[in-house]
Amino acid sequence: MNHVTIIGTGLIGASIGLALREAGFAGGITGIDASGDELKAALTAGAIDKAARAPDEHRAALEAADVIVLAVPVLGILNWMRQIAPHMGAHQLVTDVGSTKTRIAELAQELMPGRCLPGHPMAGKESGGAALAEAALFRGATWIFTPLHTATAVEAAWRGWVERFGAHIIDLPPERHDRICAWVSHMPQMVSTAMSAMLEDEFGDSPELRAIGGRALREMTRLGASPYSMWRDIAHTNEEPIAETLHTLEQRLQHMRENLKTAELREEFARANEFRKRIDPLR
Repeated sequence: MNHVTIIGTGLIGASIGLALREAGFAGGITGIDASGDELKAALTAGAIDKAARAPDEHRAALEAADVIVLAVPVLGILNWMRQIAPHMGAHQLVTDVGSTKTRIAELAQELMPGRCLPGHPMAGKESGGAALAEAALFRGATWIFTPLHTATAVEAAWRGWVERFGAHIIDLPPERHDRICAWVSHMPQMVSTAMSAMLEDEFGDSPELRAIGGRALREMTRLGASPYSMWRDIAHTNEEPIAETLHTLEQRLQHMRENLKTAELREEFARANEFRKRIDPLR
């Protein structure tokens, strides 16, 4: 693996470039991004060696790559896969960082069988952009792969670099990935978004809300600051699992509403406390 081309030099893409350098990767790293500002920030940070903006520069960067990392939102990943597939060499690998995997895996099997390793690093920040990138972003994080075939040499090399980033790798089938992420990632986002929007409608700029809300309000609405541009793609490509979680939540909330004065409410708190201890035993 001598050259990596990263498409999308925002927070995740630029952090991958920085993590490669910190881990000792001595090959070339080229960045492609529609934003000149993001490319400039990635260059300044040392996340990439070269920026490619013009179409002919794109072609050269893609042809030179052993590994092409698609670090854009999911619909952008699907679009880039369609552009790349007709020009890929047998030695090349496409991987990605998309938050949903089934649609990506299906398209990979159709367009680039044996040359794609879908991936999803479970890492990020509330804000994006190359200026916030850091090599340590993936340290201690889980990096999910949804392999579609027996690993090739370049796939094994890429997995090795991800391990050197300090990430913990697990493999899942694409459909299993999407269902679990719908429950543990996508539903919390939708709940926080709905709660934040509801409070905006109900209280707006009320000074009393800010004075009284405190830590609980900040924690429960933190994800409400997430950009629609990313979550639109997730909702479009994981609609059924997300809808399932929201329907189940609606039923659970109805149950709680109907049992505010019964022992069932106590049982809900007991189950919630047990789950919290299981995922965070030190609290």
